[in-house]
Amino acid sequence: MTSSRVSDDVLTWLLDSDPALRWQVERDLLRAPDAVWRATRARIATEGLGARLLAVQDEAGTWAGGAFFPAGFDFTGPEAQPGAGQPWTATTWSLNTLREWGLDPEVLRERDTVRLIGVNTRWEYDDLPYWDGEVDACINGFTLANGVWLGADVRGLADWFVAHQMDEGGWNCEWVEGSTRASVRSTLNSLKGLLVYEEATGGSDAVRQAQARAEEYLLERHLVRRLTTGEPVADWVFRLAYPFRAFYDVLTATDYFRAASLLRDTPPDVRLAEAVEAIRAQQQPDGTWVQARRHPGRVWFEIDVDAGQPSKWLTFHAARVLGWWDDSVHGSC
Repeated sequence: MTSSRVSDDVLTWLLDSDPALRWQVERDLLRAPDAVWRATRARIATEGLGARLLAVQDEAGTWAGGAFFPAGFDFTGPEAQPGAGQPWTATTWSLNTLREWGLDPEVLRERDTVRLIGVNTRWEYDDLPYWDGEVDACINGFTLANGVWLGADVRGLADWFVAHQMDEGGWNCEWVEGSTRASVRSTLNSLKGLLVYEEATGGSDAVRQAQARAEEYLLERHLVRRLTTGEPVADWVFRLAYPFRAFYDVLTATDYFRAASLLRDTPPDVRLAEAVEAIRAQQQPDGTWVQARRHPGRVWFEIDVDAGQPSKWLTFHAARVLGWWDDSVHGSC
């Protein structure tokens, strides 16, 4: 049985994809037998995008020789100027990408990646040990998720979020510089890491309470609005772009709540309706979603299309969110 939200033509187009995307289409849209999508997922390590990214892991177990930035990054140079973007080649970004694509973590365990990163990589901030995290909520969310995925001891990072949650219920990566207000971006990235931790361990009462408060922070804003004025957070909330990286938009935020709902077997919150309809409104007459922009910054290679072109990655994620919502709210067709 296929998802009723995807036409046969769009599904055929999506299936003609790299294994990193195709297996997800097979599982979540085509609803293929487990053996089918698992076989496709296994190809990530040896074919296409996954194999290319694995090929640039260095002997020290890192990517580009750095934790969050490439080794030798010039923090006063052209790449650090406003509008230049973040280099996306370093270890954290590469691990995020491989995890999100569904790479079998055993591939990196066989390379002794956790130990090598622990020995050879420290954060650019205060030279802190990699698997201990640092002071940035987004970075700690990524590190928690990647550590759980690879089997590193990152239990202390889950407790870090409890200790550093703001009064509003969210987090802000700028807290160390004096910010006292939470941000949607920092809160979402933190929640994503905590959800991976919850799935793997069940979490703790304190961590689950922190998650609930942070989710409420986003939900009471309907994911897209300012609580103070009711106005949209910004135009960029509605501009969809893949890879999602650390950015916030209506699609990646709604997809988080889809994943949380499925993990916990709970119905979607009705306050997601506005975000869902904002995603639906961007579907093109041919059934696809279009890349609004590319996030600037150095990459190993491009993953998705240029701005203005139909994106397979966005189309998959949007169709999956709409399928989940419509089936949950209106019942399966």
